[in-house]
Amino acid sequence: MKRLLFLLALAASFAVQAQHTMTVDMAGPTVRIEPTMYGIFFEDINFGADGGLYAELVKNRSFEFPQALVGWIPFGDVTVRDADPCFDRNPHYVRIVNDGRRSRAGLDNEGFRGIGLEKGRKYRFSAYVRTPEATPMKLSVELVNGNAENLLRQEVEVAGSAWQKVTAVLESPFTDARSRLRVVLATPGAVEMDHISLFPVDTWKGRENGLRRDLAQALFDLNPGVFRFPGGCIIEGSDLATRYDWKKSVGPVENRPLNENRWNYTFAHKAAPDYFQSYGMGFYELFLLSEDIGAEPLPVVNCGLACQFESREVVPLEELDAYVQDALDLIEFANGDPSTAWGRVRAEMGHPEPFGLKMIAVGNEQWGEVYPERLERFVKAIRTKYPAIRIVGSAGPGPAGEQFDYLWPEMKRLGVDLVDEHYYMPPEWFFANAARYDGYDRQGPKVFAGEYASHDHASGKANNYLSALSEAAFMTGLERNADVVPLATYAPLLAHVDAWQWNPDLIWFDNLRMMRTPNYYVQQLYGMNPGNDVLPLRMDGKPVAGQEQLYATAALDAATGEVILKIVNASAVPQSVRIGFEGLKKRRIVSGTCTYLQSDDLQAVNTLDREPIAPRIRPVAVGDREVSLTLDPNFFGVYRLQVR
Repeated sequence: MKRLLFLLALAASFAVQAQHTMTVDMAGPTVRIEPTMYGIFFEDINFGADGGLYAELVKNRSFEFPQALVGWIPFGDVTVRDADPCFDRNPHYVRIVNDGRRSRAGLDNEGFRGIGLEKGRKYRFSAYVRTPEATPMKLSVELVNGNAENLLRQEVEVAGSAWQKVTAVLESPFTDARSRLRVVLATPGAVEMDHISLFPVDTWKGRENGLRRDLAQALFDLNPGVFRFPGGCIIEGSDLATRYDWKKSVGPVENRPLNENRWNYTFAHKAAPDYFQSYGMGFYELFLLSEDIGAEPLPVVNCGLACQFESREVVPLEELDAYVQDALDLIEFANGDPSTAWGRVRAEMGHPEPFGLKMIAVGNEQWGEVYPERLERFVKAIRTKYPAIRIVGSAGPGPAGEQFDYLWPEMKRLGVDLVDEHYYMPPEWFFANAARYDGYDRQGPKVFAGEYASHDHASGKANNYLSALSEAAFMTGLERNADVVPLATYAPLLAHVDAWQWNPDLIWFDNLRMMRTPNYYVQQLYGMNPGNDVLPLRMDGKPVAGQEQLYATAALDAATGEVILKIVNASAVPQSVRIGFEGLKKRRIVSGTCTYLQSDDLQAVNTLDREPIAPRIRPVAVGDREVSLTLDPNFFGVYRLQVR
């Protein structure tokens, strides 16, 4: 037995590889890390807006779907009408008739794969109504659970031929992710209804047209520096008629017209024919969210091209002025004085102060000659009227290849400030590309890593620990090259577990719960620990970008005086690393902590019920001028070392 224990101990000692030495130069040249470095990208995919971040619980609340009663189950005498509407851009409404012979007439709403209600939580019902009769009529507003039991009924009284808004606050007597809202005309006669809505009272920041609190909080907890919205391919649309038109997304929420979602039929095996955009969470709300979470807004506008994967529709150059004007008007909406036309719209919506927009992106994943010849018109117009605004162009849909090689010189020729690069690649690519930006031109446009995610195809593109670890390794290269890459955002952001089209995604949710993926925690560890200046860090005289499956970067936090080390051990065995610090002069390392992710199972995932992959914290033993570490297998750690 003693011999066996000895052999096991000996084997364990051999499992720890030879010690590696890294050196941080505290006096060497530094690279500034912009506050925008790590951010988030929002697109309405996977029911990320309606049915997700936007807290509205009623689907097709204004009856504007092409099939007007999608989402609704009518019973009794219910018809859809559009004569003398309440809202000119949403003209449809329902007429409910109780003929006195039926005990009930009305309709149910199924929500977004159900309506999530929590016991004891309050919900605000509202609707626009009118009645032909002057005699008061009673509506019964009911919450129905998954067993078809209407366990809550609350009466609302209405009367008069003029459209009026009625409201009621309902306290749910049950918890159920598959509930329904029921509205019943309880007295004989007729009532007409439009924009039937149900919101949690407890939204993010308590706003009535607000956001789902737990999802918005998860975005805030990432400590993002930049917030790119609203897409993505949403900007392009399947055709130009369905592109995201920001001007339709502002103004009174009840009168924002419906738009078909670009992602409803894109994937035949995941078709979502009931996927539309209410624009309830429009550009005003997205700017407001940017402000709430402390991120710089980065809106994207259509450049006059529909999605080139699905359409060849192109706006002729002689008709492009309207699209260019949309971009100029958006800047005015964000920054203009309330005396300007679009600044006044913002002010009337409740935000007289400017949003402080500094950047705008033109186009998404466009390619070919049609893109730069249109982008050039935008660049000239924006430079003329708003020279301080930074402009983001595109390098196309992939990280390399013919279109990428064509577009980069074009972006330099046009003088854009940043070039948006996208990469949805396997984990092996992310591990291999940690040095991608080491040799980029320091004099050209900067890089915006606008959409990226590690796709482990062998696992069905799960948000597993392998994908997260590969992203952590790759991001050391982003940070080391912060002078070239001042912005980076994972994509996509949100996915409903019962209504998704694309994976992997950063945050998954159902109608009541949410789950942070391992990838989320990688983003959070970077976002919470960016530092201010990159410090030179070398192993054998080179940046640590995959040698011996190690990846590392170092930064200084000027406010706290801490050195922040981000280190990945992507190997299956522990690794011993000694980190020395040069140029400390009279300073020394006095303490340290490590916040880390680790799993022996690279296929491990988090679920709505359990998050086995989550950050843990431990103290770090330090010497005056060096730190000796044993890095666990499959390890990503953020070390904060106090220097005094």
